Amino acid sequence: MREYETTFIVQPEISEEGCQELFERIDGILSREGAERLLHDDQGKRRMAYEIDEFQKGRYVTTYYFDEGKAVGVLERALRLEESVLRFLTVMKEDSVSDLDARRTEAKEQERVQAERARERAEREADEERQRQEARVAAEAEAARRAAAEAEAAEAAPGEASAADGEADAESEGGESAEAAAPEAASEEEKS
Repeated sequence: MREYETTFIVQPEISEEGCQELFERIDGILSREGAERLLHDDQGKRRMAYEIDEFQKGRYVTTYYFDEGKAVGVLERALRLEESVLRFLTVMKEDSVSDLDARRTEAKEQERVQAERARERAEREADEERQRQEARVAAEAEAARRAAAEAEAAEAAPGEASAADGEADAESEGGESAEAAAPEAASEEEKS
C-alpha cells in the first residue's frame, strides 16, 4: 500500500461548514475508490506567495491517505471541478508502507494535535476580533466626542466672531482705530 498526500488551497472566505462539506466529499471519493484516508491537516489561512484569482490568502489543507494509485486521478478531477479550490498537488509520500497500524496510530495522534491547534487558533481569532471591535467602538466614541467639541466650539464662535466683526466695522467707519490714533497723539505732544 502506498501513502499519498494531496495538498490543496481553498478560497479564504469559505465557511467552516463549506470546508467540512468539501472534506466529506473527499472522504466519499477516497472510500469509493478503495483508498483509506488517514487525516485532513487543515493548516488555516496563510498568505500565498502570489495572488491567485485575486486572492492573496488561502486556506491550506493536506489530506493523507493510503491507496494503490486508483483514487489519485479521481480525486484530482474532483478538486479541479471544485470552485472553491484554487490549486492542488498530489505527491506519493511513501512507495510502500509496511506498518499500516503504526501509521494509522500516528495519524490519529496528529489529528488530535491538529484539533487542539484549531481550537487555539479559533480562540485567538475570536480574541483578535473582540479587540478589533473594542478598538472600533473606542474610535467611534472618540470621533463622536470630537464632533461634539467642534459643534460646541462652532456655537460659541459666532458670538466671538460678531464681536470681532463689530470692532472691525467701528475701525473702518471711524477711519482709525484707537491704537493707530495713540502714536499720532504722542507725536503731537512732542511738537508742543
